[in-house]
Amino acid sequence: MTSNFLGSLLHLSDPTLPIGGYSHSNGLETYVQQGMVNNTATAEEFVRHMLANNLHYNDAAFVCLAYQAAAADDLGALLALDEEVAALKIPREIRQASLKLGIRLMKIFTRHEPYTLAKKFEAATTAKNAEGHYCIAFGMYACLMGIPLQEALYAFYYNAAVGMVTNAVKLVPLSQLDGQDILFRTQRLIQSLIPTTIALDRELVGVCNIGFDIRCMQHELLYSRLYMS
Repeated sequence: MTSNFLGSLLHLSDPTLPIGGYSHSNGLETYVQQGMVNNTATAEEFVRHMLANNLHYNDAAFVCLAYQAAAADDLGALLALDEEVAALKIPREIRQASLKLGIRLMKIFTRHEPYTLAKKFEAATTAKNAEGHYCIAFGMYACLMGIPLQEALYAFYYNAAVGMVTNAVKLVPLSQLDGQDILFRTQRLIQSLIPTTIALDRELVGVCNIGFDIRCMQHELLYSRLYMS
């Protein structure tokens, strides 16, 4: 095997990693209850818009920036990026979800991967000098584990797509085959997003998605909820 990073990549991006991702719909539950996502076509539209118009400018962009900061062994840059992520995640549930996933991700990997930079970043979260958001932790570990940036970004996008499709299958509901069809059709979009994420204008990082933020805030007030966000 020549791809020595493959095992680390699969482990880092595993959708079944026990960090609690399954308990968050990231606003999809609101879209379903309000009738905006109600079949295969609208579920696919939700996934594609989330990838291209939200993650592209937000979490995926921060994965890339965190990767670059880790490559430079720059703890200060990682802390600044983490603070920026916290400020940009306006809905409380989404901010808390990102924080919980990041902290749990670090707990898994710091037990077995003795990276000095990762230990310093985790120590900063313990000391309340950082929050430890998921996209920052993901980008940092991808770099430290020797995963190429393009492959790391593809895995990050694909992991997010799998989560959204899994939630849509349960919430809409959709058939399992419908969900897999969406994933097949989404792969070309993910591939196209990678170079634009890497070359993204820094001033565009954090572009706001007002409709998404509103739906996430409304989730707190839903009559019944299966998910935490």
